[in-house]
Amino acid sequence: MTVKAEAPLRATLDEARRAPFPPGRRSSLLMQHGTMQLRFYAPRGEDPQTPHDQDELYVVAKGTGFFRCGARRTPFAPGDVLFVAAGETHRFEEFSDNLELWVVFYGATGGEK
Repeated sequence: MTVKAEAPLRATLDEARRAPFPPGRRSSLLMQHGTMQLRFYAPRGEDPQTPHDQDELYVVAKGTGFFRCGARRTPFAPGDVLFVAAGETHRFEEFSDNLELWVVFYGATGGEK
C-alpha cells in the first residue's frame, strides 16, 4: 500500500525565493493537490509567458506594473489578485525589478466554463 504525502499547509515567500525552478520552467512548485498547483514566479526584464492549459490566479506579493490579458491592460500592486482563463494570452508589462507573484493553477485542462 502506498501512503500519499499530504500537501503542505503553508508556503512562505522565503521558501519560494529559495525553491529551484525545474528544467524548462520559469516558476517553482511549492504545493500541489489534485488539479491545483501553487507556484512562485519572479520574471526579470521581460515576461515571455505563453497561454496555459488551466485557469490561473496571480497574487502579487511584491512589485508593480501592468498586466495584459487578451486586449485588456490593468495596473497592479502588492495584494492584488489577477485572473487568467485557460488559453488566454497574458503577460506582465513595464513591471518593477522586484516583481514576485504567487501563481495558482487549477481546474480541468481547457479551463472551467
